[in-house]
Amino acid sequence: MQDLSIKDIVIVGGGTAGWMAAAGLSILLRDPTIRIRLVESEEIGTVGVGEATIPHIRYFNRLVGLQENEYLRRTNATFKVGIEFVNWGQLGDRYIHPFSPYGVNMDGIHFHHFWLRDQLTGKASSLDDYNLHVLAAKQNTFSPPIPQAQNSPLASLEYAYQFDAMLYGRYMREVAEGRGVQRIEGKVVDVKQRAEDGFIEALKLESGEEISGELFIDCTGFYGLLIEQTLKSGYDDWSHYLPVDRAVAMTCESSGPLTPYTRATAHEAGWQWRIPLQNRLGNGHVYCSQYISDDEACAKLQDGLDGAPISDPRFLRFKTGIRKKVWNKNVVSLGLASGFLEPLESTSIHLVQSAIARLMTNFPDKVFNQADIDYFNARTLAEFEQVRDFLILHYNATQRTDSDFWNYVRTMEIPESLKTRIEIYKENGRIYRHDNELFGETSWFAVFEGQNIRPKRYHPVINHLSDDMLERRLAEIRRAMNKSLDQFEDHEQYVKKRVAAA
Repeated sequence: MQDLSIKDIVIVGGGTAGWMAAAGLSILLRDPTIRIRLVESEEIGTVGVGEATIPHIRYFNRLVGLQENEYLRRTNATFKVGIEFVNWGQLGDRYIHPFSPYGVNMDGIHFHHFWLRDQLTGKASSLDDYNLHVLAAKQNTFSPPIPQAQNSPLASLEYAYQFDAMLYGRYMREVAEGRGVQRIEGKVVDVKQRAEDGFIEALKLESGEEISGELFIDCTGFYGLLIEQTLKSGYDDWSHYLPVDRAVAMTCESSGPLTPYTRATAHEAGWQWRIPLQNRLGNGHVYCSQYISDDEACAKLQDGLDGAPISDPRFLRFKTGIRKKVWNKNVVSLGLASGFLEPLESTSIHLVQSAIARLMTNFPDKVFNQADIDYFNARTLAEFEQVRDFLILHYNATQRTDSDFWNYVRTMEIPESLKTRIEIYKENGRIYRHDNELFGETSWFAVFEGQNIRPKRYHPVINHLSDDMLERRLAEIRRAMNKSLDQFEDHEQYVKKRVAAA
């Protein structure tokens, strides 16, 4: 019987996406006869500005064998329990979108319905009082989950990291090369295709060397050397929904306490990120070039720095959207080569991670079954659209009228999928999660409430509770939250302790 197994994989482009793919595949494929090579050029470099993540990164780190203390040391990482949003609903508003859940679900109903009912009495406690990591973040303290603390909010804590993406990419390279992945230095100057079907056969390097392969993974960033420049896969442009199209990034000296969260501050034509690492602050201004010039955007960023600059401004251009074929023929695109969703909710690295997992689920043989490819592309599109809608919500759910940019995003047409979610929530507070999508009830509720979108009603099933019983239950949850805070430590000291133990 003919062996149709893929034995030769070529990853084009390094950076975070390329080396995550190399490390992940070298472990997941578990076949020493499969050759994995990564081609990259030191001349080209990488984007490398994404420094914040969501909790799923912990699972990938475990998969590739990273020890958390060593990981913290090697990437200058800090812990992240959520994102603080400033000036998004109205000027002066601020709220935290946490990773950990609010309160406790009761009687099969999401907790937020109980809080919404209590709020109608006019005497409800702040929503923040029901989220342990939000309370701790305000004090700049941190604790990992404590699984043995059953029936305690300490058992359900979630967290991610803030880290140096360039250092993380180098770390992934060490993991991959340690498992036999071969790195090839070189610039691709030509791509050879099979005459009969257009499949990629080989890459020609500037040195004259040819790198042949059976499966190619395109991690060449926005340029999309294989997926777009060669295979002309096309691009669905979503910039009418998410019009920010540029960013300027720079680092500065640390200032003040080491916060266990990322901050996103809305400006007149976009927003500014603040990401605290052990050794510096990462900063960037994401903006729409229709409403502000590059020079003005850079000045706005520099005015908002918390410390003295330690790098020059670095400008980036992008277009929100997704390839029409993320997988085309024998090329799978990952990272920026597959599409781009702005960094507002720190999803870029997660989308690489989930694409690697999806590739493994649909890993091809030399036949490259089109039905598998179509399924991969459909699921990738669904994931991108779900994240896209969540990002659009942040812009569309604003009451700001102080600039043309905010007037546009507040009144723009939004996808029907998002419109339906908002209409359902506004009526009865219901939040649905589809296909185990990335952002669940906690996330959607945090943004709805944080940006002043409030429902008319709550879930009617909870009306069997008397007002006194509801108040007793909520008071007990608040007591449990406050008691659990005793387990938290100063974030900066906790990070130093973990790094010292590496």
